Amino acid sequence: MQNSAISKTLDDFLEEGIKLSPIGATMLGVPGLDDQLDDLSLAGHEKRAELTRKCLSDIEAETPVSEFDRIAKDVAVERLSSELLLSDSGESKVVFNLISSPVTSVRQVFEMMRKDDPETLSNVTKRLSAIDGALDGWKSTLLAMAREGKVNSRRQVLATAGQLEVFSKGAFNDVVSKFDPSGENQKLKDAALAANQAAGELSKWMRDVYAPLSCAEDGVGQRRYQMWARHFTGADLDFRDTYEWGIDQLDQINARMKRAAGQLYPDAKSLREVADRLDKDPRYTVEGEESLLRNLREFIESAVERLDGKEFDIDPRIKHCEARLAPKGGASAAYYMGPSEDLSRPGTTWFPTMGRKTFGWWNIVSTWYHEAVPGHHLQVATTKINTERLNRFQRNRIWVSGYGEGWALYSERLMDELGVYEDPGFEMGYLSAQALRAARVIVDIGMHCGYKDFNGEVWNAQSAFKLLHERALLDEISARSEVDRYLGWPGQAIAYKVGERFWMDSRANAKERLGSKFELKKFHTFSLGLGPMGLDPFKREMALWDGK
Repeated sequence: MQNSAISKTLDDFLEEGIKLSPIGATMLGVPGLDDQLDDLSLAGHEKRAELTRKCLSDIEAETPVSEFDRIAKDVAVERLSSELLLSDSGESKVVFNLISSPVTSVRQVFEMMRKDDPETLSNVTKRLSAIDGALDGWKSTLLAMAREGKVNSRRQVLATAGQLEVFSKGAFNDVVSKFDPSGENQKLKDAALAANQAAGELSKWMRDVYAPLSCAEDGVGQRRYQMWARHFTGADLDFRDTYEWGIDQLDQINARMKRAAGQLYPDAKSLREVADRLDKDPRYTVEGEESLLRNLREFIESAVERLDGKEFDIDPRIKHCEARLAPKGGASAAYYMGPSEDLSRPGTTWFPTMGRKTFGWWNIVSTWYHEAVPGHHLQVATTKINTERLNRFQRNRIWVSGYGEGWALYSERLMDELGVYEDPGFEMGYLSAQALRAARVIVDIGMHCGYKDFNGEVWNAQSAFKLLHERALLDEISARSEVDRYLGWPGQAIAYKVGERFWMDSRANAKERLGSKFELKKFHTFSLGLGPMGLDPFKREMALWDGK
């Protein structure tokens, strides 16, 4: 399969794409471009789109020579078609938010650079010096798209301006501290100062120039939402049905939460009160950043030991997963970044402290099953090493939120099935995570498609905040950050719960179809071995599984 025409075309496409994305190269661990940043101008966008267009045309003309080849072609055609639709419509050029934007990529890439390379200091200095030009390129794209009447919402523009302002106050000085603790390299310090200044200037431009051009409305409307939801899930969804299903799921989860709450604090008047008390309960909190990191790292090791050889066979090469604190200025949600292609840089979970020193361990437990093992790390790292079945393009270039986030949420549920949340405090944390994902389905579809909320008004930022705060138990900072995220990333938020639904349905169907031949570990091995793909193709492939 690796030598087929389809695999060669896709791997060549990956190689050429790396040359057009130095940030992507660093994320993959591919050397040679660590001193550069992506071209964020329209010309840069068009080069990448043209490369995608040619690859898609070439792939569609090829005939698969095996089942693996057939799947690789199907995955590539679906993903590249979706990417081109978003590019040609201008959507991917104007939609950005606090989690996914050139701003976050430019900052995060320095966290992924290796410290031990002889060229590192030179590369970091050059890359810092390139930030001004990269951000100017992005600014020119935003202006060009604005002239076509295509802009982001004002909420996202102002939020990103605030993020840039935070960066301007020393974010790139932190990069200097990381790579030159002695502080003796003046060129590096000067480059960081220039990068801070570039972030400040773009922040001011966004507030003074781009914000007045931006859209006052938060929701993108059903036509645009359809494109984004299809891209993030890889499925054709009935939005009204999915919305009503989300409401039903949240009702069921909240009912179980109330039972757990009764075991914790029988005198509590609301779920919100239970969460507030858990945040202060010494049985369920961790004090200090160092203690948090130690707990997270020990937790990951324990999860690997608990699951390996039982529900999963975990390859020794990917048993280690790092935990680090997220750089300042981002969103409030934890996240994961996969290992380098050669595994020299481990997969890493990131925890945003948001200035806090006390952390609610009660709701971190479920989250770290989601981010690390058996969630994102096990899935992504398994894909990285699956050279027998997946070509390099599939291992390194494909990510579908429905498949990936769906698996991670399924992982949280799996751990519930295995009985790890017996303590009602940790059960409440798990259930609040489930409630959050159900609430996301409701408010994301509701806000972008203009559905009515429970009070008969169109869903908006305030009603969404209320639902997340009171029924998904997010604290105020996180709830407001989440709402901003949904409004700036249409269709992504539903991928978690919708994806979990596909995973659970596929498992239930396999159990019914295979009867006594069904084995959970084999189900996990086969489904993860498929590699990332859209949820509709995933459902079709799982229906063909013979249990081996």
